[in-house]
Amino acid sequence: MNKGKGTKGAEKRAAYIFLFPAVALLLLFLILPSISTIRFAFTNYNILRPNNIGFIGFDNFIKLFHSSEFRQAIGNTFYFSLIVVPVQCLLALALALLVSSRKKGVSIFRAAYFSPQVTSMVVISILWTVLYNSSATNGLINAILAKFGIGPIGFLTDPGASMNSIIFMSAWQAAGYQMMIFLAGLQGIPREQYEAASIDGAGKFQQLLHVTLPGLRNVIKYVVMITLIQAMKLFTQPYVMTKGGPQNSTRTMVYFIYEQGFQKRNFGYACAAAAVFFVIVVSLSLAMKRIIKTD
Repeated sequence: MNKGKGTKGAEKRAAYIFLFPAVALLLLFLILPSISTIRFAFTNYNILRPNNIGFIGFDNFIKLFHSSEFRQAIGNTFYFSLIVVPVQCLLALALALLVSSRKKGVSIFRAAYFSPQVTSMVVISILWTVLYNSSATNGLINAILAKFGIGPIGFLTDPGASMNSIIFMSAWQAAGYQMMIFLAGLQGIPREQYEAASIDGAGKFQQLLHVTLPGLRNVIKYVVMITLIQAMKLFTQPYVMTKGGPQNSTRTMVYFIYEQGFQKRNFGYACAAAAVFFVIVVSLSLAMKRIIKTD
């Protein structure tokens, strides 16, 4: 009896030992910074004056909601998310359906479609900056368009085209990850369901509607959720490719927070923006979870 209690005690100690690193990292890099962000949001904290921090109440939030730049950043972020989420998910699903066959050599295509995902986003952004170059001499895409008498197009210099250019590049880069998730979901659909549908006279398109999509329902919900959260955190592409321009057309909420906190040194103001951004993301995630809730 005592031996059993000793074993349980040893198991508990082992569990605490294994949990401690994760809990410590969570506390150090998530919980404590979150608490500090909320605290500094109500101050005039400036990085250049760390010893001169004063409580200013809701002044940062009032200034934030009166800022046209912040409103534009919110609009840009929502526009990016609204377009890139369905495009990226549909592209990933289409790729998954294309490479889901067991034909010889299909693994090469799987690796090719997934390879952009394992490449640094900074590297890919620099590569696409070169491809999008507005010069018909230096920009590959404009050079091709020039052969057909089109262009040059200011992919990253035209305010009306810059965000759409980033959307196209982002959907291409990240679709490989969602494709692998869809592939795993496709493998979980019993083959017997396709055989039964085929016997009943269902064609490929009817099988897609009545077997594949219902079988991927929970996978689709998961992919949409994680894609939305990632889209809301857009930062690297605008930072590397456009610096938030032209005319702030690619400035997102995360870029706005970075700009205020680390370029303009208004850390308290940046913390207020981060707090608002957190509320927006959490509210949007809860709303999406409610909309696509599993039956």
